[in-house]
Amino acid sequence: MDTTIETPESNSSSASDANEERYLVLIEFAYRHLDFQMAEIESILDMHGIQLGSPDCRVHPLPGQDETGRTTPASTNPELRRPYLILSFPGKDASKLSDNRNNVDRWDLATRASENASIAEILSRCTLIKTIVELWGASTSSLDTCAKECGEWIKNTKVGKSIFANVASEKESWKLTVHTLGTKYTREEQAEMRNKFSYLGFQGPVQMKEPNHEYILIREVEMDGKGSPLHPRHGIDKNLIPEHDKLPPLGVYFGRLLGGKSKRGRGGLEQYNLKNRVYLGPTSMDAELSFVMTNYGQVQKGSVVFDPFVGTGSILLSCALRGAYCMGSDIDIRVLKGRNEQETIWKNFDQYHLRRPELLRSDNAIYHRHFRQHQPLYNAIVCDPPYGIRAGARKTGSRKDTPRPILEEHRHDHIAQTKPYPVSDVMSDLLDVAARTLVMNGRLVYVIPSFQEFDPNTDLPRHDCLELVHSCYQPLQADLGRRIVAMKKVKEYDFSKRDHYMSRIWVNGTASAEKCANLRDKILEAAKQKPDYERKAAVRRQKRKAHREEKKAAKKKLAQDNNEAVAAVEEKQS
Repeated sequence: MDTTIETPESNSSSASDANEERYLVLIEFAYRHLDFQMAEIESILDMHGIQLGSPDCRVHPLPGQDETGRTTPASTNPELRRPYLILSFPGKDASKLSDNRNNVDRWDLATRASENASIAEILSRCTLIKTIVELWGASTSSLDTCAKECGEWIKNTKVGKSIFANVASEKESWKLTVHTLGTKYTREEQAEMRNKFSYLGFQGPVQMKEPNHEYILIREVEMDGKGSPLHPRHGIDKNLIPEHDKLPPLGVYFGRLLGGKSKRGRGGLEQYNLKNRVYLGPTSMDAELSFVMTNYGQVQKGSVVFDPFVGTGSILLSCALRGAYCMGSDIDIRVLKGRNEQETIWKNFDQYHLRRPELLRSDNAIYHRHFRQHQPLYNAIVCDPPYGIRAGARKTGSRKDTPRPILEEHRHDHIAQTKPYPVSDVMSDLLDVAARTLVMNGRLVYVIPSFQEFDPNTDLPRHDCLELVHSCYQPLQADLGRRIVAMKKVKEYDFSKRDHYMSRIWVNGTASAEKCANLRDKILEAAKQKPDYERKAAVRRQKRKAHREEKKAAKKKLAQDNNEAVAAVEEKQS
C-alpha cells in the first residue's frame, strides 16, 4: 500500500496547520505477515471514520527515515523492513485519543466502531500489532537525546503538559520497562538506561504488577528476516561481540504504553490456534490470517457475514468471534455434516461458546436458486476460494448432456451431482454474488495465490459495482505467493446489466483468468525444473508409502487387541 510519509512541507498547507501540535503514537508490529500490516491498520482506522493520509491521521517518519521511507545511514540495508510505525494526529484530539485510565491490555474481539474510542481501543483490534505507545520522545543518536526530547515535549507543548499532569501525580503508580528487541543487557545496564529519564520525577509509587501506567524505553536495532537481531550483541558462546556492541541503534523511543500486550499466549490469539480446534480439514485457514481478513472486511459486532466456500468454518469462526451473524455454504455435503457427531463445524463454534452459523449445501453458480436477491444482505463476504492446489473447485451439475431424472421418492435425501468448476467461473460468480448481495460500502475479502508475474492491475478480476481497496502480496516461495484482496461495494447492482458486468470481470479476458487457473499444475511444473527433483520426489514417495504401511499396521494391531480383549471378557463371563 502506498502511504505518504509526513514531512514539514506536508504540514504547511496553512499557517495554522504548520504551527499545530501533533499527538504521536508509536506502533510495534509482530514480525509476521509484514506485507499485510498497513492495509489492516488502514481498514481499522477507516472503520472508525479516520482516513490514513488525511490531516487527521498521517504517517510520521521513524528516526533516520527520509520522506520515501528509506532508512539511512545507520542501517546497512536502506530497504530493510522495520517493525515500527508512527502515526501523527492533531494535538486537539489528544485528550480523546489518549487513554489515561490505564494500559488497554485485553484481547476483546467482539467490538463495534465508536466515535469516542481511544486510539488504543481502536488499534488493539489489529491482529498484527504488538504494542501501542504514546510517544513522548524519539532519537536516532542516543538515550540522552531521546531523554532531552521527552523533557522538551513535556515542558514546551500543551499536549505534553496536559498528559504529564494527568499521569505523574502522587496517586498514579508506574513502572519503566526496557525493551531491546532480543538484544541482552544486564540489570545494571538497564538501570543505567532508566536513570537517563529519572529527571521526569514521577510522583507516584513504583509498582511492578498492574501499575496505573507503564512507560517503555525501546532501543531499536536492525532485524533479520525472522525478527531476530541482525547483529546480535552476544555470540553463541554468550560473549560480547565488540564490533556489534558499537553499532548505533536505528532508533530510541520513550513513551507511555497504551495497549496491545495481551494478544499472544493462552488467553489471547493462541487459544484459537488450529491445533486446538475440534474439526479441521486440509484447507482450513490459520487463525491469525483469518483475523486479519476480518479486519480487512471491517467485520464487527452485529455484522452479517457470508462465506460461500465455508469448508470446516475456520474463517467464519473468526467472524463469529468478532460478534458477527454468520452464514455459509459449501458444495461438499460431507464437509458440512462432519466426520461424526463430535467433529463438525458446529462443534468448533460450540467449543468457543459462539452462536452457530446458518449453513447450506450450495454454490455461487446457483446462489439465485437458494437465496433471495431482492435486497442486499451482507456487510461482508470473507472467503478462501478453491483454486485447485489442495482442493479442486466443483459446482452443482452433471457432465452428461441429459442426466437421469431423480425419482420423487429419492428427492428428500438426494445429493446432487457435481462437475468441475473452472477457476475463472469461480471468481466471476464470486464477484457477481458480492455485487448483488453486499450492502453499500460492504466488503468482499478473499485470498488468491499468484506467481511473481501476476499483475494485480490487469490479472485480478474486477466488477463495475466493486472498488479495489487492498491487494497485498506475501511471497511464500521463490515464485509463488498469496495475495489478500479487499473490494468495497460503491455502486448499486443493476440486474438488467448482468451480462455486461460479467463480460468485464477479466480485464484481459482468458489471459487474465489463466493466471489464476491450474495453479497446482504450474507449481508442479516449476518444481520439476529444479535440480535433483526426481531423487527428492522418490524419497517423498517412499516416506508416504512407509507412513501408510505404519498406519495400516497400527490399525491391524488395534483391531487384534480389541478382539483379544473381547475374547478375554467372554471367556471370563463363561
